[in-house]
Amino acid sequence: MNQSDPAVQSTPAPSFYVGNIPIYGRVILAPMDGLSDQPTRSFYRKFGSAISYSEFLNTIDILHWNRNIETRSSFTEGERPIAFQLLDNDPVRMLQAAKIMFPFKPDIFDINFGCPARVVTSRGAGASLLRQPDVIGTMVAQFTKEFDIPVTAKIRLGWDESNLNYIEVARVIEANGGALVAVHGRTRAQAYSGVARWQPIAEVKDCIKIPVLANGDIRSIRDINFVLETTGCDGVMIGRSALGNPWIFCGIEKSDINLRNRIPVICEHLEMMTDFFGIDFGILLFRKHLKAYLRDLPVPRMDVLGLMTSTSIDELINRLYSIDLSNLVQGDV
Repeated sequence: MNQSDPAVQSTPAPSFYVGNIPIYGRVILAPMDGLSDQPTRSFYRKFGSAISYSEFLNTIDILHWNRNIETRSSFTEGERPIAFQLLDNDPVRMLQAAKIMFPFKPDIFDINFGCPARVVTSRGAGASLLRQPDVIGTMVAQFTKEFDIPVTAKIRLGWDESNLNYIEVARVIEANGGALVAVHGRTRAQAYSGVARWQPIAEVKDCIKIPVLANGDIRSIRDINFVLETTGCDGVMIGRSALGNPWIFCGIEKSDINLRNRIPVICEHLEMMTDFFGIDFGILLFRKHLKAYLRDLPVPRMDVLGLMTSTSIDELINRLYSIDLSNLVQGDV
């Protein structure tokens, strides 16, 4: 087969590699507890999210095999490459849990060193480990020694403004065999307040050779392009701003999608949620997504209330299609 063959010409080049895994695309849905479930990840992959990350899997839950672990780690073949994100403060327990999950055949293990939630950091896990780079190094090293799949990590800039050790932590991850680092541009003390800083992420990219993903306050196509250009990162990871906005993964601004054209997308996402979780629980879980789909539109308050209290698929869909478009400002319909 020569280079003029159409099949050769139509094969896209990988955007970057995680270990030996080619990644096609630079925009990735972030792992979010209670939000990046299997149907949502699968749905966003259809729009172009380049890697699927599980919700964080608490290793204590894995070792006791709590029932939700099977649901939280479920994935489809269409999601590959799939990364299982693990969270703990104990290297021994972390490795034991990873050995339990490895037979489920993830493509990547990701270690959470960035979660700022008090319930996580109070036990010394998540972003709390940023204060212990040696433990981070131990965890990454034991994973890269034990498993033949890439090991990645998600971090923040540091514990607080007095402990901005993102360069040290990134170097420790790389030195111990890490294949990628995702950096959220806030400290743990900031949680999700204030403004994410992208310049420190550029510094991380400059000091290590493995791929780097930028995360934090990336809300638009303009933001994506600006962050990629100014940081030199290999890709961006989008969390909260992706809710109700799968279009951002295929280069389309949500503001350019009117309500009439959003409804089929909303209905498809709803169908995937209810197929996976069952009708009652699926509708309940979908409400947070539905609210996000409509947040930027002047949908009448009573219509939103009716949607949020719908208890059947038909009722919810009928209410969507019956929204009085004359109540929306010109240009939104």
